[in-house]
Amino acid sequence: MINLESIEWSEIYGNLNKKGHSLIKDVLPSSQCESLIASYSQDRLFRKTINMARYRFGSGEYKYLNYPLPLIIQELRTTLYTHLAPLANLWMNTLHTGISYPETHSQFITHCKNNGQERPTPLMLKYQVGDYNTMHQDLYGDVYFPLQVIVFLNQVAKDYSGGQLVLTEQVPRAQSKAMVVTPDQGDIVVLSTQFRPQKGVRGYYRVNMRHGVSEVTDGIRHTLGIIFHDSK
Repeated sequence: MINLESIEWSEIYGNLNKKGHSLIKDVLPSSQCESLIASYSQDRLFRKTINMARYRFGSGEYKYLNYPLPLIIQELRTTLYTHLAPLANLWMNTLHTGISYPETHSQFITHCKNNGQERPTPLMLKYQVGDYNTMHQDLYGDVYFPLQVIVFLNQVAKDYSGGQLVLTEQVPRAQSKAMVVTPDQGDIVVLSTQFRPQKGVRGYYRVNMRHGVSEVTDGIRHTLGIIFHDSK
């Protein structure tokens, strides 16, 4: 894993403020991505498997990881949280929500547990030809973190085609805007979990965000989802 301290975080914050998402290139080497893909078949690592079609979430499959998380996933979750918490607090303060987040992820997880949210939410997703994910938000309880991360584990065009990350933003009294992102292996996308602040003529308001995955047209697509809050 690269040193996340070397990332130009001010640029990441700027993209998140403007668009509700930001791409960070080459976070994981290909060897680490391949190792994570191989771990998908190790049932002991996971607490639950979800068939998307059964719940009308789309088509495909994902698995929620168990605690303790694999080391690389735990490192990403705790380190990324530290860098994103200042922006999360800025967003909550700007929108006058009364919500604030502690400096460390371990403190935040304690807060989740105190509110009955104790199940880990990081997950791995597998899409094959014809699979897709409907537009959604990853909220698992009253306590949530306003940013999350998707880690892309396969090579675009070589391992799969289609399967673009699709994001929409909805402003009050307007049509939704769609954005399409196609990261490559080892890249991550940081995105809004539920909403971001947008400045208007009367101050700041909420722009609601959703994300999904377009249909995979060839091959197999794996991703790792890092959600910072836990679930009930």
